[in-house]
Amino acid sequence: MSAVGTRSAAEKSTAAPAVRRPRRSLARALPVAPGVVLLLLFLAGPIGYCVYLAFTDLQLTGQAESSFVGLDNFTEAFGDKDFLNAVWLTLVFTVVSSLIGQNILGLTLAALMQRASGPVRTLTGGIVVAAWVLPEVVAGFLLYAFFRREGTLNAVLDWLHLPAQNWLYTLPILAVSFANVWRGTAFSMLVYSAALNEIPKEITEAAQVDGASGRRRMWHITLPMIRRSIGTNLMLNTLQTLSVFGLIWVMTRGGPGSRSQTLPLYMYEQAFQNSMIGYATAVALLLLLVGSLFSLVYMRLLRTEV
Repeated sequence: MSAVGTRSAAEKSTAAPAVRRPRRSLARALPVAPGVVLLLLFLAGPIGYCVYLAFTDLQLTGQAESSFVGLDNFTEAFGDKDFLNAVWLTLVFTVVSSLIGQNILGLTLAALMQRASGPVRTLTGGIVVAAWVLPEVVAGFLLYAFFRREGTLNAVLDWLHLPAQNWLYTLPILAVSFANVWRGTAFSMLVYSAALNEIPKEITEAAQVDGASGRRRMWHITLPMIRRSIGTNLMLNTLQTLSVFGLIWVMTRGGPGSRSQTLPLYMYEQAFQNSMIGYATAVALLLLLVGSLFSLVYMRLLRTEV
């Protein structure tokens, strides 16, 4: 009897934790349940509905009901020269303004501010951040006034006796890329400033004592140590730049012609000017795929150990 009693007591003691484990998991999941519900409702739900629309011929006006068309919207997109032109301009805009412009300029400003005095850091940071906090439409109007034929840039060139031109007509994609650099560099500067502050001064001072130049210290010490911050900054900047609409719309509206028409502007034209909601949604999914590919590359970079 004692052996049976001992066995039953042992079974109860092992069964009790097994019962408590699901309860603990449920208790831990309860605080995040509202967030999960909101994500499913406002993120997963609209994305799922957009996936459905991308395979239909839904139109904004002049149609009683939509029908399923399969991959016709995607086939039409890859056969459209305007779509391919928008893809190319989107890549140019992203590489020039985000991967090169904001990233390099933000890192340069952050590195220079490390050596600057307090008042200079405050003044520089305030100016750069002020451009970042401006609404996108306001920034677009400011840069439009800067690049237009009678704008500030041409006035400065005339004062320097240099040839002026209509930048929004001759080099529209570069003009809007510069505008995005001007507006978005502050984010990169803040990210890199925080990363540089985390580097132990003893390491850089030891390298300086050993005779390493500033360029060698930057290349062999600073950049490897902030590698994860670089990957994070590139990923966030790229995703934000792929979705820029208001800045380009205010400055050029995708023109002249379609020489600055990136994918967001192309989607807007197809959806609200040509009333092709299904086709525009298919293009939106392709843009989402491009952003996902960039994210996978950056996440792979973030997982790599320094």
